[in-house]
Amino acid sequence: MNLYTTSQNGVLIRLTEERWKHIISGHSELVSYQAEILETIRHPEKILVGNHQELLAVKQIVSGKYLIVVYRELSEGGFIITAYLTRRLRELTKRKQIWP
Repeated sequence: MNLYTTSQNGVLIRLTEERWKHIISGHSELVSYQAEILETIRHPEKILVGNHQELLAVKQIVSGKYLIVVYRELSEGGFIITAYLTRRLRELTKRKQIWP
């Protein structure tokens, strides 16, 4: 099972079965959020740069709760690394914002 979406940079990003299992094993609350994870990459509210040049797509899903999708873009396509929910957006504001 591979699912695909397109990033703001026009890069095809894949969510592999292995990564999906990794996400839901550590964050069981995301079991029903597969579509939202792909949508967050396609239409984020903002994109930040991580510590190792990975990208973090951020989207508020309910009041005060944000979905963070960590992914990497490569010349031949990209892939999702992980995803999680947080209310602590302040910690993310220390990162460099590259979009919008």
